Amino acid sequence: MFEKIERVPGDAILGLIEAFRKDTNPQKVDLGVGVYRDAQGSTPVMRAVKEAEALLLKNETTKTYIGSHGAPSYGEVVLPLVLGEDSPVLAAGRASVTQSPGGTGALRLAADFVASQLPGKGIWVSDPTWPNHHGIFTAAGIELHKYPYVDADNRLDFDGMLSALKQIPQGDVVVLHACCHNPTGFDLNQQQWQQVLEVVQQRDLLPLVDFAYQGFAEGLDEDAYAVRLLAENLESVLITSSCSKNFGIYNERTGALIVVAKDNEEMENVRSQIAIVARENYSNPPAHGGSIVAEVLHSAELEKIWREELTEMRDRINTLRRDFVEALKPYGLDEKYAHIAEQRGMFSYTGLTPEQVDRLRDEFGIYMVRSGRANVAGFSSENLPYIAKAVATVNGKA
Repeated sequence: MFEKIERVPGDAILGLIEAFRKDTNPQKVDLGVGVYRDAQGSTPVMRAVKEAEALLLKNETTKTYIGSHGAPSYGEVVLPLVLGEDSPVLAAGRASVTQSPGGTGALRLAADFVASQLPGKGIWVSDPTWPNHHGIFTAAGIELHKYPYVDADNRLDFDGMLSALKQIPQGDVVVLHACCHNPTGFDLNQQQWQQVLEVVQQRDLLPLVDFAYQGFAEGLDEDAYAVRLLAENLESVLITSSCSKNFGIYNERTGALIVVAKDNEEMENVRSQIAIVARENYSNPPAHGGSIVAEVLHSAELEKIWREELTEMRDRINTLRRDFVEALKPYGLDEKYAHIAEQRGMFSYTGLTPEQVDRLRDEFGIYMVRSGRANVAGFSSENLPYIAKAVATVNGKA
């Protein structure tokens, strides 16, 4: 039965992991894998998470199914976290949350919902975008299109983006990154989001907002600006949220699809369809990660600890961005790479060419995606001088 099945190339980032493991260079640096790392290069379990898990272990009484929409206790904390404690959307009963296996699972729920309930609608993603967006939406049978996001000089191309959005067919779906754009690190400011809102309203587009990095740019509420702006000013919005990064629970697969509808009745109609989509995909989401999040956010003490830890993570990344640009100053490259200090989140479109990336890997054991996307959390005070000298070398400056 399987004789004619061909082998296909593996995921590029997973391939980097394997190559990095085999590299014997004692100074090797992993800037490829998209997880947070501390100063020691580890992805630690947050203290608030550990304490919440201890409470869960002590008090848990069952391992039964939690239902296609997930645990109500999880939804109770995710909705105000994303939409705001005083959200008029929540007050009007316009929003529904469905717990999902990570942000990826939420995206697949959204994709299958669009494919089944909004047939014929195309979906538009930024160029570039998170590569898995392409696979998820294509697998759901939705016609995929791109709008410009970064120009040839590796700068945010907002004019090109806005011009393209104005040409999208009425009623199509547009994928927007709320903050910490993956893979570029270039985010829109509040004025630019206002302009995007106006175009979305004019073209009657359906925003699908990918919100995977809440808390990693400026703060939990600040990073939610675009999400709340769209939800409060549009009748229909899809939001995919992830707790993988801001709670550091990557392997617990904890996400959510939030649907904002015109009114409560319409929301309940959509919610019923999302339950069917979830049932057909995986039946029930995993419970443990959602239980952790609910335990933390239902406790004033644990939430305070979590917020402090998240602030430390965000500040560390922002500091490393500035320190990297400063480390390039002796080589006269600080202005060329100044944008890295201005970007936000874990990822940076560095501007390094594929050939330069190859040299960094082969000559220095520094690993990143060939597009030049680097995980800034892989920087440390110890390896920054080494990385800066290597970058200068491939630029002909060292």
